[in-house]
Amino acid sequence: MRRSLRLKVALGLFAAAIMLLVTQAVAVRALAEAQEERLIEAIIADDMHDLLEAYRADPGLLPPVDPRLGVRVSRERGVRVALPPSAASLSPGVHEIMDGRHEVHVAVAMFGRERLFRLYDFGPYEQQFRDGMNLLLAGTALFVLPAIWLAYALSGILVRQVAGLAQQVRALRAGTASSIDSSRYDEREVAELGEAVNDYHRRMEAMVEREKEFAANVSHELRTPLTAIRTSCELLEPVADSLGAKPRQRLRQIEQAAADMHALTDCLLALAREDAAEPSAPVGLEAAVQATFERFSDRLERQAVRWVSAVPPDARVEADASALGIVLSNLVDNALRHTRAGTIRCSWNAGTLCIEDTGSGIAPDALPHIFERHYRAAPDGFGIGLALVKRICDRYGWRIEVESGVGSGTRVRLGLAEVKEDKA
Repeated sequence: MRRSLRLKVALGLFAAAIMLLVTQAVAVRALAEAQEERLIEAIIADDMHDLLEAYRADPGLLPPVDPRLGVRVSRERGVRVALPPSAASLSPGVHEIMDGRHEVHVAVAMFGRERLFRLYDFGPYEQQFRDGMNLLLAGTALFVLPAIWLAYALSGILVRQVAGLAQQVRALRAGTASSIDSSRYDEREVAELGEAVNDYHRRMEAMVEREKEFAANVSHELRTPLTAIRTSCELLEPVADSLGAKPRQRLRQIEQAAADMHALTDCLLALAREDAAEPSAPVGLEAAVQATFERFSDRLERQAVRWVSAVPPDARVEADASALGIVLSNLVDNALRHTRAGTIRCSWNAGTLCIEDTGSGIAPDALPHIFERHYRAAPDGFGIGLALVKRICDRYGWRIEVESGVGSGTRVRLGLAEVKEDKA
């Protein structure tokens, strides 16, 4: 499912806002921790300076020597931590030693030839600092909900003109508007997009108009020779009996081919013009299937293909007879193309006409493309017949499904609206 542009913009703004808030919180915490360490070092430096001055003034105030470390150890009030033996090697300066989960600062200074250790416990102050920072982070988290609302509101403002353009394009497509009014947009990119759509729409209208005119001219030019062929066949009918069986059959085939070409021309013209579908009427399905197979009687005989119709005589469907005939002809033609010395069977069941063959079948990778015009997965390909079938089915709302496998034949299901007989 496609997401709206506004939702994507809102998510982007929200993500950017959260990243900025998190970055700010982390930076503030890191800066505050660095400032805390500098402050502690400054306090220790001042205290050690005063302490050393006091010891110089009165050496009797010097702390005793710790027998484990061999150095004099002074403790700030309240510090009861015992230094580990490894602390004896500490160099002058300020060090941090962990006593379990408790952090102790140790200042080492030289007093004459002796090293003097002084222990500080800033744990209560550091705990207050951590509590303050946690409170700051919690306060930052409170901005998440306002950030969501603000991001969604800003996204609406940012995509407002794009949404307006989309509404105008829908109106243009529906035919309720002739062009897009680009003057409504003060954003240069949106206005340029509107002008591009207008230009594309004008070109498409001109192209469609040319195609309609061309299709109408071609249809008129084709109808004239087709009418002449059919008229000539009708004039020959009175003398057909004297021509023999074979010429009479050829004459009927010519007449039927001319009628089929006339119907195909009308159908192609309607598809090219995108005219509304012809009104449907009840059509005898068995007669339509029978007529289709009769058109291919010569090919059936040459290829040694047997055809079987299991369509009930009373089956009737709502359809345009010409369009249905074109669809059936192309489906049977495709079945004959891929069937040699086999069977083609038509059956009807609950609104579905099934055309099955015992031919070579269609490869799985080619099956999704069979309705594409001129798609060629094999030397004989599929031509434009199945593409035309799909266009007609889409026009009339007929469902068409194809099942096939290499070597297992092909099954085509055509969904048609069944005419229910009134038994009252």
